[in-house]
Amino acid sequence: MPIYEFVCKKCRQKSNFFVRSFNPPESPACQVCGGSDLERCISKFAVHKTTRDVWEESGEPSAFPKDPGYYKDPRNIGRWTEKRLKDLGVDMNSEEYRDTFAGVKESIDAAREGEMPKPLKDLM
Repeated sequence: MPIYEFVCKKCRQKSNFFVRSFNPPESPACQVCGGSDLERCISKFAVHKTTRDVWEESGEPSAFPKDPGYYKDPRNIGRWTEKRLKDLGVDMNSEEYRDTFAGVKESIDAAREGEMPKPLKDLM
């Protein structure tokens, strides 16, 4: 469902119109001044990135990332945790660690899906 944007020629304010079809509204009115002399403008659009694109842009996990907001993305928290455990020689899927890291693995998987880990949710 498209959102059409118009600029009022009288007050120069932008108005948005959510439409349930692909045809623009026939007689839109300015949402600020009520004027009917509107000009349609080109809207911005969003481009969604794949997880791979996000990882390539953000770089490898590290203790001191270049971007201070790096660990605000829970996917990067999961990546860093997995990398750190691997660096320490811990294989969470092995028989030796499976029971010990069961909860950790669930938290990492949730973080990789974009869910903030519970202890960090509580801080926010």
